[in-house]
Amino acid sequence: MGIRNERAASLPAKLSRSWLLTPPRDEQTLLDALASEADSVVFDIEDGVPDEDKPAARQLATTALNDGMSAWVRINPAGTELWRDDVEALRGATGLRGVMLAKTETADQVALTGQLLNPGTPVVALLESGLGIENAPFIAKAPGTFRLAFGVGDFRRDTGAGNTPMALAYARSRMVVASRVGELPGPIDGPVLSDDPAVIASACQVTTEMGMTGKLVVRAGQLAQVNEHLSPTPSEIAWARDLLDKDAAGVSGADGSWLPRLSRAKKISRLAASFGLWNS
Repeated sequence: MGIRNERAASLPAKLSRSWLLTPPRDEQTLLDALASEADSVVFDIEDGVPDEDKPAARQLATTALNDGMSAWVRINPAGTELWRDDVEALRGATGLRGVMLAKTETADQVALTGQLLNPGTPVVALLESGLGIENAPFIAKAPGTFRLAFGVGDFRRDTGAGNTPMALAYARSRMVVASRVGELPGPIDGPVLSDDPAVIASACQVTTEMGMTGKLVVRAGQLAQVNEHLSPTPSEIAWARDLLDKDAAGVSGADGSWLPRLSRAKKISRLAASFGLWNS
């Protein structure tokens, strides 16, 4: 029952570029998501499901995770009755990879969520408010925090910010710096709500330029583009290969930029190898 895209299943979640949010409507919906090109699949029992349907969605997700499927689950905000029901149902679920905690605003919310689930369950903290962004450095260092993610829509509603790169630059930068201080992988950016390839490419460019390394996805048709745009480019790979070949041949630069460039080349080679691009 738990069919998973082989390439995606072997990729560590710390490197996941695309995080597909999938409401648990029926078993086939979940199977389709797991067979997709998403690096990580998230069964969404928060915003993806109306309140009256949450008990059924929670039950479907839990049953699937105990019956061979493996995925993340986006759960409801900490402290709510829905959150309590979520963590109680998911505690001990054999296929649970981790949870994405909606509307995270404090480090304690992450720590308590982790305590109530299986010991060591990773928590992706979804920051969706001004308070969450301001507390990002503390949330990043909380026990159990695995990565930070940006809930753009709710953040804009909370703060009145626009949807331009400039309007959201502070929030993105704060998450990137907080992730670095907390020794976390790069944060996960919010989704793009257009199927226009040019719009998707532009949104992914903002994501990478800000230092974020993943992206939430709400439409499976965007996965291939998101994965491509958040991977090292062919020109970056060629540059890294050339530099590493020179290093292997004993050729080094004559200035202080050589070691930083070599470090970047090694990082590109590792990412490209993980994504199956280094020898393609």
